[in-house]
Formats: sequence, C-alpha cells, structure tokens
Amino acid sequence: MRLAALDVGTNSTRLLVADVTDGVITTEHAREMVITRLGKGVDRTGRFDPAALRRTLDVLAAYADTCRRLGVERRRLVATSATRDAADRQAFLDGVRDLLGVEAEVLTGQAEAAAAYRGATSDLLGDQPTLVVDIGGGSTELILGSGPDAAASVSLDIGCVRLFERHLHSDPPAATEVAALRADVAAHLARVGDVLDPGRAERVVGVAGTVTTVTAIALGLEAYDPRRIHLAALGASDIAATAEKLAAMTVAERATLPVMAKGREDVIAAGALLLDELVQAFRVQQVIASETDILDGVLLGLAEGVPGR
Repeated sequence: MRLAALDVGTNSTRLLVADVTDGVITTEHAREMVITRLGKGVDRTGRFDPAALRRTLDVLAAYADTCRRLGVERRRLVATSATRDAADRQAFLDGVRDLLGVEAEVLTGQAEAAAAYRGATSDLLGDQPTLVVDIGGGSTELILGSGPDAAASVSLDIGCVRLFERHLHSDPPAATEVAALRADVAAHLARVGDVLDPGRAERVVGVAGTVTTVTAIALGLEAYDPRRIHLAALGASDIAATAEKLAAMTVAERATLPVMAKGREDVIAAGALLLDELVQAFRVQQVIASETDILDGVLLGLAEGVPGR
C-alpha cells in the first residue's frame, strides 16, 4: 500500500511517501523537508506567527499535490510541540483539513516519543537497551526501550527553536547567553531520572535535524548525504567540538556550511549545545545518528491501522 506521512514540527515540515509491505517500508517515493518555522515566537506569545502559519500551509499544499501525483492511497499528518502550545491552533487544523482532507493529529509528548522510537529503531540490528534522543524545534524526547518496544519516555520543553529564542540574542552568541542556555537545558535534564535511567542504555541513537546536521559537520561532508550520515557514530568529544564551533560562528558563517539546510543556520548552535549538554549530563560515549525518525514511525503506524485517510 502506498502511504504518506506528514510531520509538522516547530522548525520543519516534512513528507514521506512510501510503499509498506508486511510492516516494512519497502520503497520510498519521496522524502522532503522544508524549514517553515511554524513555532516562531510561540514560546513567547503562545500563538502562531501569521507569516509562519502561511508558509507552513503553502508547503502542505505542495505536499498535497505530491501525494496526488504519486497515487497515495492513505495519508496521516501529525503536529508536535508548536501546535500543542499554540492557543490559536484551530486555524492550522482547519487549513490542514481543507488542503489534505485529513484531520491533523496533535501528538502528546508521549505519543511523539513513541513514534520517534519506532522510526529510529526500525532498521537497527539487535535488541539491546536503546536510548533514542529526538531533538526537535520545541521539545526534546528521550525514549528508552529494547528492540521495537519503548519502555519509558519523557518529553521536555526544550528544543533548538525554543532555546534559540530564549537565550541566543547576540551574533555570535555571548558566553553568558551560552551559559544560560546550558543551565536551562541542565535544569530540564535533571527531571529525566524521575522517569527513566539513561545509564541502562547500551546504545544511544539521535534523530532529527540537529543530530544529523551536527553529524554531517563533524564528518566534514562537502554536501549533505543521508547515506553517509545514517548510522554514523559520533564520539562525545566530536559533539562537544562541533557545538563549540557552531556557537563561535555568526549566523551568516553557519549558512555557508555546505551541509546546512536553508533556515537552520540560526537555531543549529542552540540544538548542538543542547546535544552536548545531554551527552555530558548522562556520560554518553557516542551517539549514533539515524535518518529514520518520527516520520517513519508515523507511516508505519498508519500501515498498522492508525486512522488516516
């Protein structure tokens, strides 16, 4: 069956069109991402920025055309942190219904975590205890499980967009701003032990744009190449060095990096610092980057009968 999953996050809007057979993604026909920054200002105002909402709906209109062109049979759209927090989310939900003929699912932090874990572990070998770290624009999910099953998860209201808007006001960021961001992250990470023990994990898998971009930079890639990034392992020292490098650069300098997606250059330092703080807090030796994530988990859920259209 040809299915489509759409993920509307705080920073990016993404589409996956693929064939699924017996619970396995067999052929991908489209995997697209546009940074629309739906969550711009939501942390401060609790409402969508009108221009950001318009950008997001315009991209979804293009994705609807792609679905029609590729003969998609069923589709599922999920929205995450920014939409959870926006008091005027109904305008977005109505727009999705008009464009795609499907009801948007506003995932809870726990549902977001479950989908991220499913996608991140869908092609990993072995069933050893695994911690999946999903750094988004508005929230970060940590999920501990074994094999395909998530055992415990926590969703934290820290992400690259939220942290950037809260703390990084200078260009490049001042040392005091970086310190304040790290302190904010550390305060949130202190809650994790109440829900799960990261020390139980035998491997740590990182998903989403912050982790994959940090990986691409640390590997010294001359272009963003998902095949080289997927399942590449970064040591803690490489993550720390990359975070320090990005925090010392201006937004314009980051934009010139060959692996930087347009629109990510302002928030990537905040995401990298978050990742570094997490690695230090939980004494993680290395992080395995995964190009499969919540988008894949949402698609597999649709294949298994989660309501879609």
